[in-house]
Amino acid sequence: MRVLIVEDELYLAEAIRDGLRLEAIAADIAGDGDTALELLDVNGYDIAVLDRDIPGPSGDEVARHIVESGSGMPILMLTAADRLDDKASGFELGADDYLTKPFELRELVLRLRALDRRRAQNRPPVRELAGLRVDPFRREVYRDGRYVALTRKQFAVLEVLVSAEGGVVSAEELLEKAWDENADPFTNAVRITVSSLRKRLGEPGLIATVPGVGYRIDTGRDTGAQPGRHA
Repeated sequence: MRVLIVEDELYLAEAIRDGLRLEAIAADIAGDGDTALELLDVNGYDIAVLDRDIPGPSGDEVARHIVESGSGMPILMLTAADRLDDKASGFELGADDYLTKPFELRELVLRLRALDRRRAQNRPPVRELAGLRVDPFRREVYRDGRYVALTRKQFAVLEVLVSAEGGVVSAEELLEKAWDENADPFTNAVRITVSSLRKRLGEPGLIATVPGVGYRIDTGRDTGAQPGRHA
């Protein structure tokens, strides 16, 4: 399990991180909303432990970002308040659980494991194609055993292409499935994202352009190499 701790009290955040590591739970720290959003964009986390009162974009804004991303990542909110209306507003934002400060580390661990078990029941299947291993649950990609770090948008585009199993996906379909309803249909976002995705995946190129039609994964490049496994 990999957890993102969003907490501006550094000593508390480090204590939580170190305690979780003793329980074999990997943890990263974000001390403000901007850092949290950056880490969420480049890393795959199983659960977010989120303090609502943080500098920059608030914990509520970070929670909203997680929910709107469609990742299904559970959110455990931390707060110094123990009022019912505070908890109610947190759950309305999309929180899956709540923990009031101060708390025992053991209780946090138990709640995290419960959230992880609950999420595991609805894990989407891992897809493998042309030497790629795409794990939507952990938001991880391996190419021929090599881990490939992708942004959230790059991952969303790759997931749509892999799901097509070598079939052609139009730019319009990518825009519809990997962006939101407010996306401009005349934007160059698809072309730019596909270009950056190609660079991340490396050589030989895996994403073929079908002129005037769209993009597809070039399954002819499958070498039969075994994809990487998540430890």
